[in-house]
Amino acid sequence: MKRAFLVFVALVIALGAVGCKKQERTQQQLNYSGAPVQPALPSLTQIEPLRKAAEASPKSAAAWINLGNALMDLQRFGEAVDAYEKALVLEPKNVPVLVDQGTCYRGIGKFDKAVEQYRKAIRLAPDFPNAHRNLGVVLAYDLHDAKEGIKEFQKYLELMPNAPDAEQMRQTIQELSAGK
Repeated sequence: MKRAFLVFVALVIALGAVGCKKQERTQQQLNYSGAPVQPALPSLTQIEPLRKAAEASPKSAAAWINLGNALMDLQRFGEAVDAYEKALVLEPKNVPVLVDQGTCYRGIGKFDKAVEQYRKAIRLAPDFPNAHRNLGVVLAYDLHDAKEGIKEFQKYLELMPNAPDAEQMRQTIQELSAGK
């Protein structure tokens, strides 16, 4: 029975990791009006097994991250913040999780906390482009600080000059610059 349960937990974690691969492709895709780009959503039925797996393995950062990713995809941002917090207790320097948690704070309207998490991620990994792009979105669109938002967008482009959204980013910088 114990072996069957462990196999079940391993399977749930593995399925969550597969879901995370899809999440990585769309991770932190914020559009420039400030709304998250909608990835394909996991089903609500996936949440409970992920929650049980995380609770069964409370020292597994991966299990908490999988749960946080699924909750974030479902726009259950408050719950995702909590799951990511448990992962960060175990892996405090996990830059992608800091950025994801920042995005979730933004989703619940805690813009200062979002900025705090993005800046923490940037201190740990200054060359992590999504942290700069997402920080720029919050600064420019939520906190109405176009000047600082532009700086972050420029840093993003410096790190990823050929990013799929590079042209849109350049246009956004021009629009923000004109609106100062």
